[in-house]
Amino acid sequence: MKTATVKQLKDELKHLSSEDLVNLCLRLSRFKKENKELLTYLLFEAHDEDSYIENIKLEIDAQFETINRASYFYIKKSVRKILRLIKKYSRYSLKKETEVELLLYFCQKLKSFTPSIKHNVTLTNIYNRQIASIKKIINGLHEDLQYDYTLALEALH
Repeated sequence: MKTATVKQLKDELKHLSSEDLVNLCLRLSRFKKENKELLTYLLFEAHDEDSYIENIKLEIDAQFETINRASYFYIKKSVRKILRLIKKYSRYSLKKETEVELLLYFCQKLKSFTPSIKHNVTLTNIYNRQIASIKKIINGLHEDLQYDYTLALEALH
């Protein structure tokens, strides 16, 4: 089966009734957890971005608490898992400010993590890549936001 392009899908969706659109959305939500999560964000959380960010920060805190600190191997796996979650939630929002705030929070948590990430090259590299990513995203924001986020980024160093 050949997949239709976004334009073809958009044109076809224009011709459907609102009831048919609701049924399509509900059917989509049954197949993948990510579809359901995106629909949840769009319907319930998109109007209040600040509370959305706070909820994700609470989830990040919970994830950091459950990290197995027995070896750096388990720490690396858990840190990558947390990072994947942050990227997924940032994709739902599509707002660069949200992504910057979440990555800054992640870097703060990682920097204050014990045992220190400085004793492991991979964890240090993950941290440095996220700092570089934050800098890149900040450059595309409005000047006032650039200033605020740059100050927060410098506080990490």
